[in-house]
Amino acid sequence: MNLDSTFGTDAPVIGMIHLPALPGAPAAPDDGAVAMDAAVERAVSDATRLEAGGVDGLMIENFGDAPFYPDDVPKHTVAATTRAATEVAAAVDLPLGINVLRNDAEAAVSVAAAVGAEFVRVNVHTGARVTDQGIVEGRAHGTIRLRERLGVDVGIFADTDVKHSAPLTPAGYSAESFADTAERGLADAVIASGSGTGHAVDDGALEAVVAERERHGLDTPVFVGSGVRPDTIGEILGVADGVIVGTALKEGGETTAPVDPDRVAELVERADEVR
Repeated sequence: MNLDSTFGTDAPVIGMIHLPALPGAPAAPDDGAVAMDAAVERAVSDATRLEAGGVDGLMIENFGDAPFYPDDVPKHTVAATTRAATEVAAAVDLPLGINVLRNDAEAAVSVAAAVGAEFVRVNVHTGARVTDQGIVEGRAHGTIRLRERLGVDVGIFADTDVKHSAPLTPAGYSAESFADTAERGLADAVIASGSGTGHAVDDGALEAVVAERERHGLDTPVFVGSGVRPDTIGEILGVADGVIVGTALKEGGETTAPVDPDRVAELVERADEVR
């Protein structure tokens, strides 16, 4: 994947839009219309603040829908995500990504195709992980074929050793999954993250992912997908090709809070110092 042609830079900063609970989720207001309006209002507000702060792309996900369905969300969730993403796409002029939690890659690609988004995030694209939703298995075979059937140029950003999960075997982390994800799973970018939302990725794990890419002679971009802060982004971009940032850009550093424009500007400024 050519990052510069998609994001206008070869070291993009992607800002997260964490949707509040969508209609039908346990934390959503009982009135579905109220829940939908609140989600759209927050999504558009966060998107415009992120754009004003200088990020290079956006990613929207149904973060408020916990507890998450493992890999097949209800149709009303797909519809609500599409509505929110449509409003965001109309409000800003930035590349847009879609993530349907926990791991509904088919829904993410479908929403992306409907709204003209440029990429999706897939938490488990190949292999399998133990999560709070049980065992989640990758379905790269179906995701890639759906993209081809729909005839859309949607990038697949796939996690390796994804946060809020553990491997099925006691061997622990193995960067070998990078080759499976990129080479066999045909992912367009690979994401390394910490143990949970807002948690920094281990330096050794990130370096192992990049080393595995080099060992296999691949050029697949590597993103860091959690725990990026203004004081660490320079060092991270010295190793990784891009970052996906959410918590550090929110008011008070709280994941579910609105985007703080000052925090966005500070992080982007630090990124610009090294790219």
